[in-house]
Amino acid sequence: MIDQTEISVSTLKDVAREAGVSIATVDRVLHGRPGVRKATVTRVEETIARLGFRPHAAAAELARGKSYRFCFVMPASLNAFMSEIQETVLKERAWLMARRTLVDIVETDVFDPNALTRTLEEVGSRYDGIAVVALDHPRVRAAIDDLMAAGVHVVTLVSDVPASHRARYVGIDNIAAGRTAGSLIGRFIGGRKGMVAVVAGSLALSDHTDRFIGISRVIASDFPDLELMLPVEGRDEDATNQALTTKLLTEVPDLVGIYNIGAGTSGVAAALAETGKAGKVVFVGHDLTQHTRRFLLTGIMDAVISQNPGREARSALRILQALARKEPISAAQEVIGIDIVIRENLP
Repeated sequence: MIDQTEISVSTLKDVAREAGVSIATVDRVLHGRPGVRKATVTRVEETIARLGFRPHAAAAELARGKSYRFCFVMPASLNAFMSEIQETVLKERAWLMARRTLVDIVETDVFDPNALTRTLEEVGSRYDGIAVVALDHPRVRAAIDDLMAAGVHVVTLVSDVPASHRARYVGIDNIAAGRTAGSLIGRFIGGRKGMVAVVAGSLALSDHTDRFIGISRVIASDFPDLELMLPVEGRDEDATNQALTTKLLTEVPDLVGIYNIGAGTSGVAAALAETGKAGKVVFVGHDLTQHTRRFLLTGIMDAVISQNPGREARSALRILQALARKEPISAAQEVIGIDIVIRENLP
């Protein structure tokens, strides 16, 4: 557990200060009264949303002395994507100021079903809600179901456990992401024949399995000259992925494409560079980081399928609060989309 911070409750004065207006102006915006310029209304509304200010509900909870505790269960071996989720959770305290809320982050080995199950069992009773990067395993499913039965709201994050009774899943459509990867690789290869390798973290993670399903369908239906290999699993670790990719590049002479389903992208890139195959083997992976940005610029990677980790963290926080407060959830607001990034459109 790496952080535990009590959050104070925002006020009209906080909103006014952050928006750079008077308290009277904030009050007029809240009640829809005339006399406020459109640009000022927009600025105040954005500040209200950012601070999570809810005057009526906040006042009622203050009167009851109500507080909430949430926990994010994250991988112990952090990559850039997961680190950004953690950083966003810790930075979003201002948004949580509308409620007395505690947010903890607990790290565990999410690749080990026994370790993840123990963590969920140990922390569960202390929280109103849990967001977990989850392994799709019977013991993990049972732990999630037990928490839900005990009144603890569980949200799966990034990787789902669809057969469980979890309240919500926050993440992208991973089958669509895999299909996108397959289409990109097939197009970049440009009619050549050969093998396409897949490097996964673990197929016990539903997001990795779904991405493999997606690429399998596209390669089989749209690119008959390509043959998709069975995935190798590197636990999202750079060193392991480098060793696995070097072995593939050495032993498969007609390898024309690589899809890295999860993290450990630097390991795959290192293997391509060291074997002299960078730029010759099409390489598509996930998540725009400082490393993948550099790989795109240097031509080691051809495309990155990107999702917004900050948005996923904020969505999980919003959903946990709505579930705890028994408030409605805006399904449209919580949709997590994917982007295709190549060297020419790097943001």
